[in-house]
Amino acid sequence: MRIDIITLFPNMFSGFTHESIIKRAIENGYVEINIVNLRDYTLDKHLKVDDTPYGGGNGMVLACQPVFDCIKALRTDDSLVIMMTPQGQVYNQQMANSLAKKSHLILLCGHYEGFDERIRSIVDMEISIGDFVMTGGELASMVISDSIIRLLDGVIANDSHEFDSHQNWLLEHPHYTKPREYEGMTVPLVLLNGNHKEIENWRLKESLRRTLERRPDLLEKRELSANEIKILKEIKEEK
Repeated sequence: MRIDIITLFPNMFSGFTHESIIKRAIENGYVEINIVNLRDYTLDKHLKVDDTPYGGGNGMVLACQPVFDCIKALRTDDSLVIMMTPQGQVYNQQMANSLAKKSHLILLCGHYEGFDERIRSIVDMEISIGDFVMTGGELASMVISDSIIRLLDGVIANDSHEFDSHQNWLLEHPHYTKPREYEGMTVPLVLLNGNHKEIENWRLKESLRRTLERRPDLLEKRELSANEIKILKEIKEEK
């Protein structure tokens, strides 16, 4: 996969591309990440990429010319161009799964007051990472890239993400490690008995319990099996 990130602040990405799993994914050839400086595409001699808004108001608006020329230079037949904006569709795990199947993503980071509205004519998607506003789209582009890259074959073991929270509309079950007891809190005995079937059943039940308690809206989107309906009934009766 190739990811091109268009930004006015390329130095913000130095840590992102040089640490941890993302660094290894790049080194091992699973993903190519190109940080593209939007100022390289402006025709303005002062490298200006924005201007004051028509109609007045505070802030500066990113202009059409540098954005259009940059995207045209990067785009191929396989590209998907995504604008980072608080007005976009709210991002979720299902979108991450879908985007991980693409071969080339172009992520456009906004800044200042926003984009000239005509820029929307050359993007394929608009994504928001939540119902809040940040100073720019750089952090959002890192969040989206990270969530996609970890899903690529070979980046991490499949078992590490197949049962993640929000996969299949469930929150993940609790995890424990050594020691068996800490400050009076003990590991559930079922995890110590070596019975994999019982462990699997316990994890499913705790996953359903946690989702019911914290994000019941997710259960409305999941196609529940007869067994899961039965387990949820048991959980409610325990209360």
